Amino acid sequence: MVHGVTGSGKSTLAARLAEIIGIPHVPVDDLMWRPGWVQLDPAEQVEAIRPVLARPEWVMDAVWRATKPFVLERTDLLVALDLPRRVSLGRLLRRTASRLVTRKPVCGGNTESWRQSFSGDSIVAWHFRSFASKRAQQLQWAADPSAPPLVRFTSPRDVDAWLRVLERAHSPRSS
Repeated sequence: MVHGVTGSGKSTLAARLAEIIGIPHVPVDDLMWRPGWVQLDPAEQVEAIRPVLARPEWVMDAVWRATKPFVLERTDLLVALDLPRRVSLGRLLRRTASRLVTRKPVCGGNTESWRQSFSGDSIVAWHFRSFASKRAQQLQWAADPSAPPLVRFTSPRDVDAWLRVLERAHSPRSS
């Protein structure tokens, strides 16, 4: 399960990791949002994630509060993206601008709007509200011997190096 602040690259990393090791990527936000930016309530979130957890293998790109205990119970490895704010915020702003222009559907088929992107409920505002708590959660997991093993990255360069090692280990020639 990949964890990090909004804009840190969780979905990109999860998709790449799933491709390298050959197991399904689960874009969690697609499960948690309905058209019109309607978020599932906590009980619905748990029900939405249960079929995924029943699968033998997966790479999730996030964990939501209501689903956390269920997801962690089935998690073999936590991958924490604890990147500097300048990195995650820069990525988030570029991604948001791109989505505003392209109108690419995200999060269960929704599209980002200019009005929404600059409101108090925007994804950018969420980045600022959640940054400290996401980092604190990663440090808590790292210190908790009962938590799944955690690999924590503090730079994009380290993430890229780790992926190169995994690619070599999972290439057809290495088998």
